[in-house]
Amino acid sequence: MPVTRRETLVSGSAALLALGFPGDLVAQEITAEEAIAAFAQGAQITPGGVILTLDAVAEDGYKVPVEVAAEGARALMIIAPENPVPPVAMVRFGPMAVEQQFSTRIRLARTQEVMALARMPDGTVLSAAQFVDVVVGGCGA
Repeated sequence: MPVTRRETLVSGSAALLALGFPGDLVAQEITAEEAIAAFAQGAQITPGGVILTLDAVAEDGYKVPVEVAAEGARALMIIAPENPVPPVAMVRFGPMAVEQQFSTRIRLARTQEVMALARMPDGTVLSAAQFVDVVVGGCGA
């Protein structure tokens, strides 16, 4: 008699539980300061050199368009300190990247100053910030 997919999934799940699958895995909360420190890796953060494009008023916090660019950056990060999870996005660029920019939509819980960080090849970290007035919050906070 052939074994069905459902039976395989059930027996596999049971085996993981029996072998002591780590049940204490819990998402760790991280503050904006901790995220910034981890990204900066001890480097001093210098204002300027990063272009953060974000509307000053967000009617709907569930979908706020944002664009970040920093010429020559190795990595870009967006931080929203008032969100339940402040680090919103991080993008790394390889040596063959033509442009160091990205755009996306983010959620914002409430009115706040959104920050963008750029790690440069020499280890320096550049920043930009934009205050955003959020009419309807998008994080359920």
